[in-house]
Amino acid sequence: MNHQENDHRQAPVRLAIAGYGNLGRGVEQAVAKNPDMVLTGVYTRRDPAGVHPASGVASYPLSALAQHRGKVDVLVLCGGSKDDLPEQTPEFARHFNVVDSFDTHARIPEHFAKVDAAARAGATTALISAGWDPGLFSIQRVMGDALLPDGATYTFWGKGLSQGHSDAIRHVPGVAGGVQYTIPVQEAMQRVRSGTRPDLATREKHRRECFVVLKEGADAEAVRQAIVSMPNYFSDYDTTVHFISAQQLAAEHAGMGHGGFVIRSGNTSNQLKHVLEFSLQLDSNPEFTASVLVACARAVHRLHQAGQHGCKTVLDLSPALLSPRSGAELRADFL
Repeated sequence: MNHQENDHRQAPVRLAIAGYGNLGRGVEQAVAKNPDMVLTGVYTRRDPAGVHPASGVASYPLSALAQHRGKVDVLVLCGGSKDDLPEQTPEFARHFNVVDSFDTHARIPEHFAKVDAAARAGATTALISAGWDPGLFSIQRVMGDALLPDGATYTFWGKGLSQGHSDAIRHVPGVAGGVQYTIPVQEAMQRVRSGTRPDLATREKHRRECFVVLKEGADAEAVRQAIVSMPNYFSDYDTTVHFISAQQLAAEHAGMGHGGFVIRSGNTSNQLKHVLEFSLQLDSNPEFTASVLVACARAVHRLHQAGQHGCKTVLDLSPALLSPRSGAELRADFL
């Protein structure tokens, strides 16, 4: 069957969630908004007796997945990119169709190779690095490069709370709690939007703003210096540190909003320049990422039905594969 002519009378796609943190809860909410999907279970490394999914679906230990082969069409992996997904995605891709949100850009080729080998060995279909970056932003970078080959691409992130950088702050001696926001520099964005193709240093594109709760007796200046001089996180950026109370942190910085911009400027002839821009403004980074994962799970199920095994990325998907609508609907309403 051609995926573009999908039949709405098909049985719902059976999804399962591995990992029930912020992202897993987001997937649960996304499934509820997609009538062609059904959630079959949540699998966790915690004691399932203490995990209570909002949808009322059953919780199982992660080790129970092996017993449920044949009951899950696509497994959505909701662990972290640092320690979980490099091990879990290849492991589970041998037995299940899978989707993950692996976002360590430099390690994507290595991750792809491992998952591809596992999926081909198991005759399954896997899709890695789904979300908004990598994911939607990746598509925009490829499109810009293809449509304006004589050009330059710029990616800006924020304003948004960075979970990795916030975690780095919390490991600084003397810090009781804290968050960090990545903020694009507006002057740099305006230069890019002008189509002049500026050569921008890291410090020119983004700044970092930190809100920190000190432990009792901690030296505020020592903490500030430890943060702003931290290599790989803050030393290459203009970083501002604000000291606040625990009450302020809980009341004002519990949200997980994020977003960003991909801008491509280029020339089609010597005198004529063009600027393409794609942007996102998200109230919840994990909930939006989860919505992307669920759409990608639909595509994975269709690719598997078509016998396409191995690992894929969003760059391999057509928009029709992601959509629950039939080809006739898409042509009539969206083309």
